Amino acid sequence: MRFRQKGSFVAAGFAILLLGLGFMFSQEKVAAREGFVQVPGGKVWYRISGEGTSGTPLIALHGGPGADHSCLAVLEQLSDERPVVLYDQLGGGKSDRPKDKSLWTVERFVKELAAVRAGLQLNQAHILGHSWGTMLAAEYMLTARPSGVRSLILSGPCFSSQKWIADQRAYLKQFPEAAQKIVNDAEAAGKYDSPAYQKAVDEFYRRHFCRIDPWPVCLKNPVNMDVYGYMWGPSEFTAIGTLKDFDCTARVHEIKAPVLFTCGRYDEASPQTTAYYQSLIPGSKMVVIDDASHMHMTERPAEYVRVVREFLREVERK
Repeated sequence: MRFRQKGSFVAAGFAILLLGLGFMFSQEKVAAREGFVQVPGGKVWYRISGEGTSGTPLIALHGGPGADHSCLAVLEQLSDERPVVLYDQLGGGKSDRPKDKSLWTVERFVKELAAVRAGLQLNQAHILGHSWGTMLAAEYMLTARPSGVRSLILSGPCFSSQKWIADQRAYLKQFPEAAQKIVNDAEAAGKYDSPAYQKAVDEFYRRHFCRIDPWPVCLKNPVNMDVYGYMWGPSEFTAIGTLKDFDCTARVHEIKAPVLFTCGRYDEASPQTTAYYQSLIPGSKMVVIDDASHMHMTERPAEYVRVVREFLREVERK
């Protein structure tokens, strides 16, 4: 769900652009419109591809919080059938970066999404969220009660921060005892900047966050750690921010729109937990993408786009 503060992962080279992601840009470049929308707290940057196509627009909510849209750019392949709307949430990417910590709440991000829809006149839309973006999508549906949302795609989902942490702890138990001790000692002491701790968590990310080596270019973009740290906390295993008690599992059955869950076989959002979330929403569907983890849209882009495309077509046929 999250992104690391340290630069140890910046070792990802540009070669992946050719080896892993380049094919998606080899097609004729899709015309796109960019701009800014006023939202509570500032202005956010957006890009719309595929304007003029006939399908219902797709709005993508990136992870983080404090990250940007870049790892969801693969979705622009769908712009041959529908407008695809990417935007950087306030505090990340090309959007404004205010310093007011009172802005970093789920409630404000829900209002931001509503403002983006209103500003871009997206009366009808599908919404796709990844990681933290699934928390935002669920809360938007449950509190804003919006009209015109035709479906949800929830990738690497998190409906409960504590279940998320439990999954990471379960994965950690599969690591050598020495690595577990390094992480546990750092957590107990509240010291997360030791080289040994960073090395242990780096290995965790190579297994469960993104299994491409080197990491893709989109993961090199800096994350606003003021937002990430304030809302989540210092590490993947410790939530002490405004999201630490997030849990919408008791309410998600109220979502009536068609829902598709996706996750990678080795996802931080484990297939078991994702299946549990699916069981809470009657009629929802789930796809597990093999040989992939949390960034399965980046690791297996062709399969991910196919799955999303087929789901959207199915919804619109009804």
